[in-house]
Amino acid sequence: MPAPTSPDKPEGLRTGTLSTADISFFVISAAAPLTVMAGVAPIAIVLGGIGAPAGYLLAGITLAVFAVGFTTMTRHVKSGGAFYAYITRGLGKPVGIAAALLAMLGYNGMEIGVYGLLGTATADTAHALWGIDIPWLPVSIAGLVLIWYGGFRSIDFGAKVLGVLLVAETGILVLLAGGVLLEGGADGLSLASFTPGNVLVPGSAAVLAFAFTAFTGFESTVIYRREARNPARTIPRATYIAVCFLGLFYAFIVWTVIQAFGDDKVVEAAAGDTGGLFFAAITTYVGGWAADLMHVFIVTSVLASLLAFHNAINRYGLALAEEGVLPQVLGRVHPRHRSPYVAGIAQTVLGLAVVLGFAAADADPYTQLLLWVNTPGGIGLMALQLLAALAVPLYFRRVRHDEGLLRTVVAPVVAAVLLTGAIALVVSKIDVFTGASATVNTVLVALVPGVFLLGLLLAYRLRRTRPEVYANFAAEPAEPASDPTAEQGEEPSCPHPTSSSSTPESAPPNSPATPLSPSATD
Repeated sequence: MPAPTSPDKPEGLRTGTLSTADISFFVISAAAPLTVMAGVAPIAIVLGGIGAPAGYLLAGITLAVFAVGFTTMTRHVKSGGAFYAYITRGLGKPVGIAAALLAMLGYNGMEIGVYGLLGTATADTAHALWGIDIPWLPVSIAGLVLIWYGGFRSIDFGAKVLGVLLVAETGILVLLAGGVLLEGGADGLSLASFTPGNVLVPGSAAVLAFAFTAFTGFESTVIYRREARNPARTIPRATYIAVCFLGLFYAFIVWTVIQAFGDDKVVEAAAGDTGGLFFAAITTYVGGWAADLMHVFIVTSVLASLLAFHNAINRYGLALAEEGVLPQVLGRVHPRHRSPYVAGIAQTVLGLAVVLGFAAADADPYTQLLLWVNTPGGIGLMALQLLAALAVPLYFRRVRHDEGLLRTVVAPVVAAVLLTGAIALVVSKIDVFTGASATVNTVLVALVPGVFLLGLLLAYRLRRTRPEVYANFAAEPAEPASDPTAEQGEEPSCPHPTSSSSTPESAPPNSPATPLSPSATD
């Protein structure tokens, strides 16, 4: 039973609520596996040929390496600010404040643009199933209201909703894969997709660029630290489960679709009907009723992604309001649902303004609202991953700890190198993502360093005009002891790098894991 709170100190977020499975539902749902597979994987096949599945595996391996250092920090950094708190510890407060603004750009960009996809996906489903045409804008506005309500309710309500929707969208893909495997594919099952000759082709760079964006949101596990049961265990487990599941699942599903058409014919089939490739495959190997279900589940997949990102954004807004960087009103928590409801209202209003703005400009909801808004969001989140990887070895160099060299230096440095390459790939293939002019693409890419620079200027202004806010930015909270019996059990079955040294539970604030000097992170 939680301790009562005083009348002048309202309750915060609902602590000790989310299990490993709950957090996994949030972050995997954010990636929208069905939408990524049915909507994007056929393009990867056109560009990279039958070697496309290997691209998803390589992206998954890169992000698993990143997760090693990232999750190690969860035992030492308890701030609700997630990315920006980690970056502040390693790279200093100016970079941390800039990272906070970049996180708001990244997560808002990834969420708001998807309202365009919701409108077009729903319209496509209505036309395919019932032959009716509906406008996209009312659907997107209805989606804004629905997602607001999902974020307004308690976090366990959201976890239950996402659990059901995630099972539906992954289940239909498993059904497709099962049908293909039982039939033996078009020409028998083949592993040619994973041979070097098919993986190392001119289009491999484009496939890798698409593959990295398919994992967007997996790192948001740390955002739910306050609400997790025994976060020192729950957060790393959920992170590894998310990245391992997505990497293996994406590669497996793309491979089975290639088998459905045959190694010699799948590229031609994908080029001829990119949007219908998965529907054609499931109609052939399972039945038309399954294709109808897939249409419906694509809409629910988009809704699940929207809700997952909305919840993540709200918690970032709450954390920054508590820091004093954003208006204090955004830090209000609903007394019953224990949700950051004011931050949720603000995020919904922002989303509505962007959607209405694109509609007023008669912009296309898919090629412009979705792609133009998502692109800087995705690049921004990849840049945050890179900054977090760089922060890990610098942080552990400044503190006393018992973590191994592999976790604190080797894996983060390797991840930083790989992520730098991934960002370069995405930027170099930006025209493939957006289909826009060179001028538009330049603006979209420039938004990321522009927001980061704005964040640096904000940091220096805070240091000069509000020194108390600057001094306490990303400070460690006073956190109650976690339940030692919660989340006990074996580590997730997907292996991840370990070190020979011990990896103790998160240390209390005055332990040797705190910085040796206050100036170390300033």
